[in-house]
Parts: sequence; C-alpha cells; structure tokens
Amino acid sequence: MSTESDIREFLASRRAKITPQQAGLPAFGGNRRVPGLRREEVALLAGVSIDYYVRLERGHIAGASEEVLDAVAGALQLDDAERAHLFDLARAAAKRPPRRTRRARGPLPDSVLRVLHSMTDSPAFIRNGRLDILATNTLGRALYAPLFPDPSAQTANIARSQFLLPGGRDFFPQWEESVNTTVALLRTEAGRAPHDSELTGLIGELVTRSEEFRTAWAKHNVRLHHTGRKSFRHPAIGVITLDFDAMELPAQPGLTLTAYSAAPGTPDHDTLRLLAAWAATEADQPTGRPASRGQQDG
Repeated sequence: MSTESDIREFLASRRAKITPQQAGLPAFGGNRRVPGLRREEVALLAGVSIDYYVRLERGHIAGASEEVLDAVAGALQLDDAERAHLFDLARAAAKRPPRRTRRARGPLPDSVLRVLHSMTDSPAFIRNGRLDILATNTLGRALYAPLFPDPSAQTANIARSQFLLPGGRDFFPQWEESVNTTVALLRTEAGRAPHDSELTGLIGELVTRSEEFRTAWAKHNVRLHHTGRKSFRHPAIGVITLDFDAMELPAQPGLTLTAYSAAPGTPDHDTLRLLAAWAATEADQPTGRPASRGQQDG
C-alpha cells in the first residue's frame, strides 16, 4: 500500500473510534451516518479548517507541521504508539529520514551475546522490528522451540511461524490477543521503516496467505510492547504464563531484548523449571542446540 493510503486509513480508523461524548462535543441528532467523529468535528477540535483536515485525511500530510500533527493527535486522543505512528507516516510522506536513522547490521556483538546467555533462569531472545528472532539463550530457544520447524535453524520469524506454521495457533492459547499484538508490532515497524524491502515482503506474504493476518492488518492498530504477560502452550510442558520485559538495545538500534520470568512460588515458576529440565535434555541432542548468534538487519 502507498503511504497516502496508510495515512488515509489510519486517520479514518482512529476517527471512527472516538464518539462525540468522548471528545466532549454535543451529539446533535439521533442518526449519524459515520461511526465516531465527523471530519468537521476533528477539524474543530484540532483548530484547523475543515478543508485542511480533509486534505490531511486524504493522505496529503507531507507539509503538516509538528504543531498541526500534535493537534490532530490530541483531537483523535491518540496514545503514545499511535502518535508516534502518525509522525512516522508524516516523515515517510515527506521523504524525511525515519526516527531511527542508524540500524544495526552484521553479527551480534559477543558482549551482547554474553549478556543474553548470562540470563540462565529466564527465557530470553533478541529480535529486530520485523520480529526475526536473531539469538536466544538456552531457555529462550526451549520456549520458542515450536516456532523453529528445523531444530538446527539459527533464526525464525515470529509472525511467519505464528500464521503459517501448522502448530502456530496451538502455541499461542490467547490467539486473538496474540494476533493483534503481532500485527500491531509489524504495523508500527512499517511506519518506522517504510522502505525496508524484507519487511514489505513479509507483510505481503502474510496478507496473501493468511486471512486472519489480512483482517487484523486492515485495522491499522499499532502498539508499544515494553512489558506485560504472555501465555504459551508448549508441547513438552503444557500451558505457561510468563511476565515479559522488552528492552531496546541502545548500542544496537532497532534491536530488542525480551526476557520472560515467573514469580517464585507460583505454578508458572514450577513449570519454568520443567522447561529448564527439558532444555537440558534437548541440549544433549545434536539437533537441539540453542541458537547463539544471528545476523542483524533491524
């Protein structure tokens, strides 16, 4: 899709989510032809002319100032992720450099891998914005083993495995929530890196081959993914729910280290110990060794 189409559909979808009552406006008349706010109501709230806002929503956003974008974001009550995405789309339309002008490439530094593998009690992995798993520690490889159809593979893509592998759905018991998260993260990255040909290719493949991905992609949802809880259905240990913390690596732009944990004394902590025992058994097998090094291309 073109940047203009992305802008048009993103703004229209956000406008549809806000009711006049939520915006603090009187709702005149019982029958409204559009869900959410009308364009003229957004223009009023943003302090711009109706004609100008209509131009913005049609995708002609390249010349909009930061003040105008801030005003539109406020009128539409955008959260932090949505606001950042709007600015990313404006940069892409104006052909200005993206927020992350330098992106890590090449092998992961040994120092980063040492940190990753020092986390012996927590499953952890490093990914890029396309959701490519570039490296894991032992527990991370064990947890995500179902996403590696080839046990000897050093990398995997979370989105491709989730939507296209036969066991992808089984691995994520909270399927709808997981789908929305994965697609929103890819939509966010598409705004940051609109000229990433590998990302464009991945999205095109998933839109073509997965109706569920295609439906979720059309919602234009974006999100920041820093902390939360996530459930997995692992073939060796059953269902486990873990807390996660995702930390961007400042020295490796575009890369994120995600670590999982469970509170001591909980059933999930006991299940995590079962995972460690299973991982130790698998590590003795030639094809079960955890990935340790990946290529960066965030």
